[in-house]
Amino acid sequence: MKKARYVMVACILILAFVLSACGATPTPQLIVVTATSLPATEASIAEPTATFVPVALSGPQSGSTLKWLDGSTLAYIPAGDFTMGDGVNALSHNVTLDGYWIQQTKVTNRMYEQCVKVGACSSPSQELGGPVFSNPQFGNHPVVGVAWDQAQAYCAWTQGSLPTEAQWEKAARGTSGNDYPWGNNAPACNLLNFANCYEATSNVEAFLSTGASPYGLLDMAGNAFEWVGDWYDESYYGSSPLVNPTGPESGQYRVVRGSSFETSANQIASAIRRFNESGDSERDTGFRCVVANPQPIAPYCQLSAFVPSAATVSASCELPEGTVTNQYCAQGETYATVQLSFNSTWEVSGTRLICTEAVNGGLRQLTCAGPETIESTNEIVVCNTACTSGPSLQGVSPVCDSGYTLDPSTGMCNYTPILNQATVAGCPLGYSMMDRGGQQTCAISRDANGYCPAGLYFDELAGMCAPPNGETSAPYGIDNSSLAAQTFAGCAAGYSYNEGFQCCQAMTGGTYPGCAAGYVYSPDLKSCIPTNAELSGEGCTTVRVTTLKCSEPVNTCAQYSASESRCVANFCSWNEKDSVCEMPSP
Repeated sequence: MKKARYVMVACILILAFVLSACGATPTPQLIVVTATSLPATEASIAEPTATFVPVALSGPQSGSTLKWLDGSTLAYIPAGDFTMGDGVNALSHNVTLDGYWIQQTKVTNRMYEQCVKVGACSSPSQELGGPVFSNPQFGNHPVVGVAWDQAQAYCAWTQGSLPTEAQWEKAARGTSGNDYPWGNNAPACNLLNFANCYEATSNVEAFLSTGASPYGLLDMAGNAFEWVGDWYDESYYGSSPLVNPTGPESGQYRVVRGSSFETSANQIASAIRRFNESGDSERDTGFRCVVANPQPIAPYCQLSAFVPSAATVSASCELPEGTVTNQYCAQGETYATVQLSFNSTWEVSGTRLICTEAVNGGLRQLTCAGPETIESTNEIVVCNTACTSGPSLQGVSPVCDSGYTLDPSTGMCNYTPILNQATVAGCPLGYSMMDRGGQQTCAISRDANGYCPAGLYFDELAGMCAPPNGETSAPYGIDNSSLAAQTFAGCAAGYSYNEGFQCCQAMTGGTYPGCAAGYVYSPDLKSCIPTNAELSGEGCTTVRVTTLKCSEPVNTCAQYSASESRCVANFCSWNEKDSVCEMPSP
């Protein structure tokens, strides 16, 4: 009897050990930020299946997006024809391109910083007048001060390359022959950052609602010029291939496309070609990357938590009112009116507005006069003197990408894959139920902002997040180490794949992607919060005031067209192409 009792106790202990092992999926506490081998006691348990039953996919469509390994968002440009050139700025001709993915915004300082920190990129040059690369205030501004080789090296680190001229122009203009990314309306300060409207670079998402291209790309005009992959040849369009042209085989200069925050209105058209020496780095030149064929990248072991964009991040004190209520012309001069709250102070930022204050009909108003010969956008900083702190985070809860678990002690999200079988309770948050060959399984789904995890797009036919190469067996968020090793394309330089945790670990000090564009890091909440309110200081808000163009400028420079030296000496701009002296850009 005693022997039987010992046997029974031993069986119970073995059963308890087996049950605990079955639940031993990686936990947030086990994630480390250096590349090390897992101890034998933490080896993955045997997966129940080696493959998944295939799922029919529709494939990426025009407008499909996916988050990528550098924290950017890629947009899909479908295969097909488009008209390149406009017959005015460049020879018009038909071009056929394969489908490709391109970054929705220019590469930002924050994105580029990750590549520098892991040792795959060199720091940009700090050009006089450009944003300070290392200053978090400019984290969402385009990185500038990069030479062509630096831009190409970054793109290679992201599994991509600089776009060809043709890829860049199709992404900017679409297939309808638009003059500009937003259509054919003339450039204005509410559409792009140009003509010194803001006198410096701006957030890459500043014109999200007004200046996007037909494919949803931002900043394809203004803010900063962009390097592309091609060598420059002025006559190349006359002999270029009609299918997937990649530029001349060699040359002296590289092509630069787009425009910058200083470019005048007559130089904004998307078809305009420019060039520069490969080694040049300018304060107004950046880039974006194309990833022609994204392969399934392994997930990062850690990511920053974030507050969903739909959440309200309120101010800890009431922000002052500052609303533009009117813009008008009077006797050839341009004016705008701004309504202010009574408990606030105001200050004009810059010298292009002259404002006077008055109370009319019980309302406190500013009447501001601007430069009458151009449309101009300028800023007024309005502050509530009763405010003593920044945004209030009370009641706001950070969340993680699907497949990740929040570690409250660090504010980091740790990759935590699950077994794919659905339970009685269904699938965890961030996963969806799928039928694979008659078996109910869990598949990774979209996060609280509606995005799939990095490297995946949402396939409408399958109703799941899938990699662009159509590999439906890729086990994102699913604990299956052997299948992960077969399907994941590895990690970017600076990261090491950990087979036990099935994710990419940083090899240098826990460097992982920071906050996405449109987010800033909150030390108080240890997470990324949406930039719903643009705070210029404690209790301050910035009001952008646009004044209309009410008269034509008088060209006082034309009289110096006979001499370039006299033109420049009289503070005018020499047009080399037409050999004429022109008014300087506003």
